[in-house]
Amino acid sequence: MTADVLPALAAGARSAAHPTARACDHRDSVLADRSDGTVVRHGDTVAKAHAPGTDPAALAARLTVAAHPALAGVLLAPLRQAPADLHGRPVTFWPYGTPVDPETPEAAPWEAAAALLARLHRTPAPAGLPPMRGPVKAARAIARLRAAGPHPATAPVLRAWAELPPWARAEAPMPGPDVLCHGDLHLGQLVRHPAPAGRWLLIDVDDLGVGVPAWDLARPAAWYACGLLPPDDWTRFLTAYRGAGGPAVPADGDPWPALDTAARALTVQTAALAVAKSARADRPLDEVQQAVVDACDRMGTVPPQLAPGPTT
Repeated sequence: MTADVLPALAAGARSAAHPTARACDHRDSVLADRSDGTVVRHGDTVAKAHAPGTDPAALAARLTVAAHPALAGVLLAPLRQAPADLHGRPVTFWPYGTPVDPETPEAAPWEAAAALLARLHRTPAPAGLPPMRGPVKAARAIARLRAAGPHPATAPVLRAWAELPPWARAEAPMPGPDVLCHGDLHLGQLVRHPAPAGRWLLIDVDDLGVGVPAWDLARPAAWYACGLLPPDDWTRFLTAYRGAGGPAVPADGDPWPALDTAARALTVQTAALAVAKSARADRPLDEVQQAVVDACDRMGTVPPQLAPGPTT
């Protein structure tokens, strides 16, 4: 984030929180400052500067979906339906919600996340909505890996990537029928609103679009397959999704043929980002990062979508 953008973003949050310019005692706080977006909070208002190069028209279409009455209680609605411009970057404004507490994993809202996804997936997608950006983000992770320089873990990650079908590598359209998808589901994408004890809602529409709904289940599926998510938590999530009528997997029986490709893609994406960071920082992989790299190395031993259970 350039030095001139962060103060201007904070000023935008203050203006959105207090359109009458009245005095207040709220402090600005930076909730995130990454290459893919910077988020500043002022009181009960949040301003997000989206990544450079974000398509404002596509973002506006996604904001319209988030504000649609059909998705009330599923997606956090923006305070404004049109993005503002800040030094060439689109900015959106949102009510503040209380995030999931990472210090209490036993209280993680897996059932709520699954029910929200199922409702999202069952909502008809509006005409003209862009594709869900999950595969594009996976491809960008691979590009970062290739640009990071040599690393002993690069080869198994690239082999696993090469085995994925073209649609999962963003090299071909996703197979239909088109379903409304979040595109980047993880527990950091849920907040309680009204804060602090309201209902759970999904946030972050940057990757929202139409595509393969299994992608939204792929991260917890991949974590489970890699041994990073306890089986009981995976069962809670999958059972709740099925119970809410989610269309990404069959209502009963083995879900893995429907999830395998997307789970492999998310495993590769996670491993690629981990290895790229390791190479650039010249430090070894930690235990979790090594686990996803090892999973990539194992992928070639089991054909995709044919195993009776997790294959990664």
